[in-house]
Amino acid sequence: MTNEIGKFIKQQRKKYNMTQEDFAIKSGLGLRFIRELEQGKKTVRLDKVNQALLMFGYTLAPSRMKDGEINE
Repeated sequence: MTNEIGKFIKQQRKKYNMTQEDFAIKSGLGLRFIRELEQGKKTVRLDKVNQALLMFGYTLAPSRMKDGEINE
């Protein structure tokens, strides 16, 4: 999941012609966090992920998984 979010953030950032540094400044997040998020680090703070997503009008929300997608 984190890797998909990181890819999405990177795509959106590039869509708006922002460097990682630009994005970090505009979002109020650290450059290191942005780099780790885009690289798919598995342990990131969800509040910061939401802060990054809000820059593009998105947020994380719980959603029901389809049948057969349960991780055990």
